[in-house]
Amino acid sequence: MEAVPARARGYVACVALLAVLCVLRLPAIRTPWWALALLAALYAACEHVVRRRLSGTCTFYPVLLAGAFLLPPPAAALVPLPAALLARVEQRPGWPRRVWRAAQPSLAVWAAARVHWGLGGRDAVVRCDFPYALVPAGAAVLAFCLVLAALDGGILAAAEHVPVRRAWRGLLSRSLAPVAVHGLAGLMMAVLWRSPYGPVAALLVLLPMCVSCWVFAQYHRERAAHQATIRALVQAVDIKDGYTRGHSERVGQASVMIARELRMDDERVEVLRFAGILHDVGKLGVPTRLLRKDGALTPEERRIIELHPEYGHEMVRGISFLGEARTAILHHHERLDGSGYPYGLAGGQIPECARVVAVADAFDAMTSTRTYSRARPVEAAVTELERCAGTQFDPRMVSALVRALDRHGWHPAVTADETPRGLPPQQPVAGSRSGTPR
Repeated sequence: MEAVPARARGYVACVALLAVLCVLRLPAIRTPWWALALLAALYAACEHVVRRRLSGTCTFYPVLLAGAFLLPPPAAALVPLPAALLARVEQRPGWPRRVWRAAQPSLAVWAAARVHWGLGGRDAVVRCDFPYALVPAGAAVLAFCLVLAALDGGILAAAEHVPVRRAWRGLLSRSLAPVAVHGLAGLMMAVLWRSPYGPVAALLVLLPMCVSCWVFAQYHRERAAHQATIRALVQAVDIKDGYTRGHSERVGQASVMIARELRMDDERVEVLRFAGILHDVGKLGVPTRLLRKDGALTPEERRIIELHPEYGHEMVRGISFLGEARTAILHHHERLDGSGYPYGLAGGQIPECARVVAVADAFDAMTSTRTYSRARPVEAAVTELERCAGTQFDPRMVSALVRALDRHGWHPAVTADETPRGLPPQQPVAGSRSGTPR
């Protein structure tokens, strides 16, 4: 996002003002300035390594949390400042982003230090009083996560106009576990810092954390490579079949909505997203003239198009990270009554992931305008899905989509480059033309 909306700039200014208020009492308290300077320099160095060498895929919180365990709250709030002021800002304008990078962690560290000191954590760290030291440290980590999640949700709502509840959804649960690990490392740093061995021994804690960040970065690089592979395949399909541009992404979105409504675990939800996005990748093997033909298809042309699930399966069978998404690509045109293709599977023979994608595919096809059919209203598409539940579609998947639509809504879009003129009347379910799903 190049431009920062006025709402977001105002939000950042308010957060920065709160951060300034947190450090106002600094002159009135006894502050170990050498420890503050050392922790601030150490955090700036770690952030530089993480952002430059590890592609900025993780944030190095142990030093921040060690500062919360060692310093008074106003002093701890200053630890992130040098890293934020010295870091390079890629996007412009840079000042609101730089201020945000300074103010957000400052508030989070201040809150963590306040909770830690309020629960007597400082004395527990000095005495190495375990396991009691874990109680104030755990409370401090929770406060740190709460502040980060609250501020992240707020900036997302202000900058991207995301509804507040949706902006905050899942932020705390996703961050709690990794930050807890960083908090444990920060506590170990603080204890060693206060030990007879001093700050040098505390630095030893950073070595395994650096290794873990490197492993995390490698995972994210691999994940980015997966995403790039999928994007390339989807773009190739969109170029070949421009009339359904955007269809793949929306089927992926609808598949995720169904999967979450069925309370599938996060790993399966991600697999179903891949399945929805890539379900039509086999169209790369179908002649372009057939995909873009305006008139009715001949029986021979229909048979050629009906080969696209098998083509797609062959294309992705060697991509191991897709998992059961490959099965969904192969079977998403099977029907519950056995009249589908390519193998005429029926009922429970059809893999669950394929039954999810089949409903998502049909729903988006009906609610999108194409050269051979106008978009139906969402209500009409739902009615058609419910009418075909039990024969063409799995009733459980249809019900899950209906519940998800009631909860989140749906915003269909025209997928063709231009709105077609002279469209024929509505076609059969699944956006079919002469009975051939597209």
